[in-house]
Amino acid sequence: MGLFDFLKKKSTHKDEPKSEPKSDEPAQVNVESTQATVDESEKTINKETSPEVEESKTDDNQESTESIEKPEPASESDTDDGEPSHVDQPVSEPTPEETSEDDEPVTEPANTEDKAESQADETTDTDEEARYDRGLEKSRSTFGSRLNRLLANFRHVDEAFFDDLEEALIESDVGFETAMKISDSLREEVKIQNAKRPQDVQNVVIEKLVDIYEEAGKNENNQIEFAPEGPTIILFVGVNGVGKTTTIGKMAAMYKKQGKKVLLAAADTFRAGAIQQLNEWAVRDGVDIVKHKEGGDPAAVVFDGVKKAKADNYDVLFVDTAGRLQNKVNLMNELSKMKKIITREIPEAPHEVLLVLDATTGQNALNQAKLFKESTDVTGIILTKLDGTARGGIVLPIRNELHLPVKFVGLGEQVDDLRPFKPQDFVYGLFKGLIEA
Repeated sequence: MGLFDFLKKKSTHKDEPKSEPKSDEPAQVNVESTQATVDESEKTINKETSPEVEESKTDDNQESTESIEKPEPASESDTDDGEPSHVDQPVSEPTPEETSEDDEPVTEPANTEDKAESQADETTDTDEEARYDRGLEKSRSTFGSRLNRLLANFRHVDEAFFDDLEEALIESDVGFETAMKISDSLREEVKIQNAKRPQDVQNVVIEKLVDIYEEAGKNENNQIEFAPEGPTIILFVGVNGVGKTTTIGKMAAMYKKQGKKVLLAAADTFRAGAIQQLNEWAVRDGVDIVKHKEGGDPAAVVFDGVKKAKADNYDVLFVDTAGRLQNKVNLMNELSKMKKIITREIPEAPHEVLLVLDATTGQNALNQAKLFKESTDVTGIILTKLDGTARGGIVLPIRNELHLPVKFVGLGEQVDDLRPFKPQDFVYGLFKGLIEA
């Protein structure tokens, strides 16, 4: 299923009117009527029933309740043999006549486990969708309002309309190239689909946005590449202030929860407080850190980090780096020196070079991505602060113009709000409610 088909399907389900309960009102009448009948019957029975009989019934009920609330625990032999115990199993041992070879007592627990796993998966998917929904609320609202302004005085599709559309798309941070590409492809698409109503035109606009985004992402890998054996080395690059160190701390916490042995290397030795900040994250996450004094050689930190990761069998090494873009030559030289040291120790490394971008900077983030892509072999993007901006559309040109996969997005301030990027949830979160199915 394509991304736009997925979006239409979700919108269709959302727009379907909820079916009202089939018999709520009749049920209430029937309950009251039945209750009245029961009350009259009880009065009649109470008159006819002797106290002795009632007392006997009460005693029987108490004994029955006690036998249900206090099941006999499973014997040690049952536990050792690995046989599951059942709450509804009678206390007394079954006789041979009552036992059947066809009985499969493990079937019910197995089905229960399968159902529980299925429900857990559905809950996880729903939670993830809700995160994207909340995180992209500002971007969705802003993009929708721009489209509404564009189509408010819509009469027909002409050159003036396409000029206004290009301006609205560029303002929405989808990028100049993407805006031009969409405008060109829409000229024919609008005619083919005979779009006349403003809502029809809006549907076509969003469909082309999604289609171009999906086409640019063919064969894209949003997953982190892990080494088949030995430590996985991940280099983090980006300008100061984008949340690079915080992102490393959040990712370290995530992989620590997954059972991986994580090591941090504080190779940003120039920014004041960078080493201390990463050290605080290491303490909070319960992971180890390699650090030198402030102002030291970043390459020396990387060398010690790689050595320790290999010697002590760490699963992942996260390397924090400096982000001084004002001197491009020095930046390139530092990154090149670090990569040489890493490759000398582990030829396949670094396995990932992740560029951290601040989504709130919009087109500036795109320019930073272009510069870093020229300076080093960036393998993926981490987009932070997506929940605090109306510029979520920046994801579109990052893929369309730079052909770099977004691997993680920041959807909140909490540690677990750094989420693996999911294109379907992103598209739905950005365009939810803007199309008419």
